[in-house]
Amino acid sequence: MDQFEIAICGGGVGGLAGALALIKAGHKVTVFERAEQFLRIGADVNLTPNAVKALDGLGIGEALRKTAARPAYRISRTWDTGEETSRLPMSKAAEEKYGAPQLTIHRGDLLQAMEAAIDPAAIRLGHQVVSVETGGERPAVVFADGKAESFDLVIGADGIHSAVRTSLFGADAPEFTGLVSYRAVIESKDVDVPNLDCFTKWWGATPDMQVVTFPLLRGEELFIFATTSQPEWTAESWTMPGDVEELRAIYAGFHPEVQQILAACTSVTKSALYVRQPFTNWSRGGVTILGDAAHPMVPFMAQGACMAIEDAIVLTRSLQGASLAEIPLRLNVYEQLRKPRTSQVQEGSRANNWLKGQGNADWVYGYDAWGLAIPAA
Repeated sequence: MDQFEIAICGGGVGGLAGALALIKAGHKVTVFERAEQFLRIGADVNLTPNAVKALDGLGIGEALRKTAARPAYRISRTWDTGEETSRLPMSKAAEEKYGAPQLTIHRGDLLQAMEAAIDPAAIRLGHQVVSVETGGERPAVVFADGKAESFDLVIGADGIHSAVRTSLFGADAPEFTGLVSYRAVIESKDVDVPNLDCFTKWWGATPDMQVVTFPLLRGEELFIFATTSQPEWTAESWTMPGDVEELRAIYAGFHPEVQQILAACTSVTKSALYVRQPFTNWSRGGVTILGDAAHPMVPFMAQGACMAIEDAIVLTRSLQGASLAEIPLRLNVYEQLRKPRTSQVQEGSRANNWLKGQGNADWVYGYDAWGLAIPAA
């Protein structure tokens, strides 16, 4: 196997998971992140067993468990009556069935655990990637200051607005779903309702309306995620400070337990939900994409970060044993392995009906990125 010089554009969950996996496989990796420092942006990441198993294989599972919560059940409830329509055992039951539990964790704690496992010299902050040039002998990453560096392989892990994807396939525009989301974090001790140790989804009267809660920080905090329709989004930013009173008013008809939780909110953010249709191609030559750059999705199955982590492992394993000349062929293997699954999750997330009743979670939670059979190129 050749050792490749690899650039990863983007230091988010998918980018750092890719760096960890590729370094573990013996490659020389450089992560380029536009931010000047890693900040605790974003409140939560819901790591379902498929993602936790992948991260355990990277050697950071113990670090994650120090701060994460382990939901006891995944519960679906009806918005007004509170009737349970499904209750899926998680925690120890998921560990026994799928090989890993569900972990709910602050995004900053996940990124910190990943960053701590990577040589600092491999991460270059303050480097905004604006394009990738593919006409030379090796692909070249071009930065905002006009400088460029060449690599054997370039991976775009740079999100829904991916500059890497735009360089490969041209500009396109994300589609506003007509939905907005609210996110808040409260202290669990401030509310007295059952199931605070569970992932609970309150299904509204219409598919656009829902309230989801789950524990963070070993159960000391409770994360709240809620969605509703909004005809258009005119704010320049996709995320902005929200109005707590507006949040409470929208869900005023929901069950009293929801009302008590929302009453404890002191601040909230409001975001527009955007998507793209599944892309036909992810790769060209020695350049590919992963995570939201390849398959952005609404968060209704809580699989956005999980799919990026799976991508990172399967991409790394697809490159195993490859020579430099075989990189494009191996990227095609990676695409063929990942596109059907990520497209199915994209579509399922948009439909927003997964596990509303007693459905099957095995096809999502039981996926093993480390055990997946990798065909020859």
